[in-house]
Amino acid sequence: MRVIVVGAGILGLAHAWAAAKRGHSVTVIERSAQASGASIRNFGMVWPIGQMPGESLEIALESRALWLEATQAAGIWANPCGSMHVAYREDEWNVLQEFAAQSSQLGYQCELLQPTEVLKRTQAVRSQGLLGALFSHTEVCVNPPKTIRTLPGWLQEKYGVQFQFGTQVNSVDSSGVHLATGVKLAADVTVVCSGSDFETLFPEILQSAGMRKCKLQMFKVALPAPGFRIGTHLASGLTLRHYKNFQVCASLNQLKARIAAETPELDRYGIHVMASQNDAGEIILGDSHLYDDEIEPFDSDEIDALITRELLRWLDLPQWKVVERWHGIYAKLDSGFVFEYEPIRDVFACTGLGGSGMTMSFGIAERFWRSR
Repeated sequence: MRVIVVGAGILGLAHAWAAAKRGHSVTVIERSAQASGASIRNFGMVWPIGQMPGESLEIALESRALWLEATQAAGIWANPCGSMHVAYREDEWNVLQEFAAQSSQLGYQCELLQPTEVLKRTQAVRSQGLLGALFSHTEVCVNPPKTIRTLPGWLQEKYGVQFQFGTQVNSVDSSGVHLATGVKLAADVTVVCSGSDFETLFPEILQSAGMRKCKLQMFKVALPAPGFRIGTHLASGLTLRHYKNFQVCASLNQLKARIAAETPELDRYGIHVMASQNDAGEIILGDSHLYDDEIEPFDSDEIDALITRELLRWLDLPQWKVVERWHGIYAKLDSGFVFEYEPIRDVFACTGLGGSGMTMSFGIAERFWRSR
């Protein structure tokens, strides 16, 4: 079968791999000279702990296994480091205790840690006021720019996947894709993984599908000291109100109310704070969330300052030297974890993973190709 994938972000690469493993002839078409969208502008967190129990969590865990398989086979760095949500306020600790009590029944692999245990696992959090943490065993760290830009070479060498970078697709039909150059490429199946681009291909469908564009701001600090490692992915109590998995906790409402009353500016900009560390030792920090008409091409110093303020409440680094700042824009579905649609026979649109593209893409692609 001839398969064309439009888009060389993580979801496009996942579809290319899943199809190629099944013996299909795969071509990936990417309009940029190299992947440069949301897939390289994130924490590098494979984050099953943030997914809702049930199908979403199952797909995330399958993605995790596929990440480890792919990175090992391709010789790409990946760190199965797990994650910790740290608590410094009683309402944060209450949510973590409530979640931990039901986590195994819901399919998560978690345990509560007392402060002394937390400090054994990481040297990057403040001991003063620390009440404990929720440790999850399932999270993985990758280096997004390096990984997303290395996988195509492995897919080409291992599976014969062909890549056409710097190539614009103008339209798609059941027989293939029409390029801006006037060339027509034939396909039996086309999968469009266009991320937050709702305007170019099938705009009437994507714009009416209940999706929103979301902009985040992030930055990266240099290795704080030789050999310094944060140990796991780290998240604060603010994150508990961001991921839907914690909605199973009745105590979450009290935490949300306190944050809204004390720091309404954090809700205004959708700020919660997390940290990951790549293979070079650099620490990626963020982030914020603005939607649709709120999105400007200009980044906000106020947002960066608020993120920094909240990080410094609990993150303890021996040095803080910002080396890069950026923003990303991704497509977020109002309900569900992915938008999949067949607008034309044998043409499939796949997008809307929100901030979970790195977590969900491999599993979503596997599910799709298993059913064909």
